[in-house]
Amino acid sequence: MIEAKSLCKRYDGFTAVDDLSFTIKAGQVLGFLGPNGAGKSTTMKMLTGFLTPTSGIALINGIDVSENPVEACKHIGYLPEGAPCYGEMTVRQFLTFVARARLISRADVSESVDRAVEKLSLTTVSHQPVETLSKGFKRRVGLAQAIIHDPQILILDEPTDGLDPNQKHEVRHLIKTMAKDKIIVISTHILEEVEAVCNRVMIIADGKLLADDTPHGLVARSRYNNSVSMVVEEAEKVASVLSELPQVAKAELQDGELTLFPAVEQGLFEAITAAIAEHQWEVMALRLEAGRLDEVFRSITSKESAA
Repeated sequence: MIEAKSLCKRYDGFTAVDDLSFTIKAGQVLGFLGPNGAGKSTTMKMLTGFLTPTSGIALINGIDVSENPVEACKHIGYLPEGAPCYGEMTVRQFLTFVARARLISRADVSESVDRAVEKLSLTTVSHQPVETLSKGFKRRVGLAQAIIHDPQILILDEPTDGLDPNQKHEVRHLIKTMAKDKIIVISTHILEEVEAVCNRVMIIADGKLLADDTPHGLVARSRYNNSVSMVVEEAEKVASVLSELPQVAKAELQDGELTLFPAVEQGLFEAITAAIAEHQWEVMALRLEAGRLDEVFRSITSKESAA
């Protein structure tokens, strides 16, 4: 379990993290979101013992990170922003060094390194110096060192930064397979990643917690929830006709896409498809919206900025 109790971090007159409290339990994959400068990385550094809180407490499995950082960190795998490595070492040398630093027994070091190399698909570059690798491979090496001791808790800052689409898919699959009995905290700007792998989302801005919900719960807050979007010939004429339907509260036409917002909870999609059939409109695209996480994110964080 991770527990944050009234965590604060201040630098002179600037408050980076402001009275942040939350609990994370095993089986939760937390998407930790916020605009740049929101306090995400600072919070992660306090949870992992890299920064000491100005006030408040961070507990890892009941261990106070400030009082006993070495013991707390035994339970944590951490991928920091930038994932610094010793560039002159080969991938295998670096992971062996990390395994020994993590006090993995000498008899188990080779097996632990092999397992991490395989999980992150690093076999082809395992004997290359880290400094010669692409940004994507360096990120995968950073992930490999985070999981090498099979920790109960993974704290990952932008884990797929620099990865190509195939590599992102592999890493997301790895996170899903590890999530069953671990705590995984992911700080990311990629909202599709949150919807793909997370079962909980926290949004912070200016160091304050603004939202704590499931991805589905957040998406349901979107103004687009249960709306219908379409691309159709003569969109302005179609919008005028559909606006007269009792199921339509509002019609918006933007960048060639027509969006119809519901006046009632159900029946909008059926009413629109019936109108399409009746008028024989030429429709290129039609979809029922669950909601848009990016719009919810902007709404929540901009309210805080405005306040």
